[in-house]
Amino acid sequence: MARSADQKLKLLCLLKMLLRETDPEHTLTMAEILERLEQQGFSAERKSIYDDFAALERFGYPVERRRGENNAVGYYLEAREFELPELKLLVDAVQSSNFITRQKSRSLIEKLSGLASRWEAQTLQRQVHISDRVKTMNESIYYNVDQIHTAILENIRITFQYFDWTAKKEKQLRRGGALYCVSPWALTWSEGNYYLVAFDGEYGDIKHFRVDKMLHITGTDKKREGQGKFRQFDMARYSSKVFGMFGGREETVTLECEKELAGVIIDRFGRDITIFPGENTFLVSVSVMISNNFFSWVLQFGGRMRIMAPGHVVQEMKILLAEALEAYK
Repeated sequence: MARSADQKLKLLCLLKMLLRETDPEHTLTMAEILERLEQQGFSAERKSIYDDFAALERFGYPVERRRGENNAVGYYLEAREFELPELKLLVDAVQSSNFITRQKSRSLIEKLSGLASRWEAQTLQRQVHISDRVKTMNESIYYNVDQIHTAILENIRITFQYFDWTAKKEKQLRRGGALYCVSPWALTWSEGNYYLVAFDGEYGDIKHFRVDKMLHITGTDKKREGQGKFRQFDMARYSSKVFGMFGGREETVTLECEKELAGVIIDRFGRDITIFPGENTFLVSVSVMISNNFFSWVLQFGGRMRIMAPGHVVQEMKILLAEALEAYK
């Protein structure tokens, strides 16, 4: 092998060694570096390694040095594409996502671990076992997401089948298997699941679909509809008023809450809402999609949150409570 080519490979091997074997807590001495390069078939001297360190620094990979046990000088790679806390955040996001299957979760976390030193990677692998969340069983979701993004970029409608799970853990197609045809506009992540937000021309309204429950997504030759609806569309506002991504009719409701729930309301609806404080409670009017999920959200706070208006929504809550009480008689 020509010397120039050999030197290029040596530099790449040195970078890989530093990426995988070193971090601020773990270093390699010059002797260890030379020995490991020798094992890979590269003969090198200290001076050439120092030259390589300088080249790596110019390329954005500064090599630092510190003294360890027995006053020995160790070298480690200081800068990386991702810091360890950032990788932990990404690993937790993958692990907590319902729409990513167990198999794909393991694969993604393994790849993320490859961006850290082998010592740091061990902390990422341990983090995998923090919880055992329910994961989707649809391995095709990654291709679904890619097809939806492609359709959005190409400004075309898509068709697909949509299913629910039965008690026998079998897929049951909605509409008897008939195709849905919608105009895809956005993808959003809510409560661990991926959703497509689209315009349904048949009903003239915005709808959302869980991506892992979509089958046989196909682009059409028809241009997207709903530009007017989405011109002023605010995804954050839409997500705040749709509870559990269950649709319903939009209503402005007035809630009476104990003061301690102010943070809950602001986290859910944002800081632009108007709060009317009282002595021990406050009133707030917010726009929501009326559904059983919304009522359940209110109920989780017990008597500390009540729907005050409009009257027909209060009546719907009473009917829901009466039906629940009847079920337990």
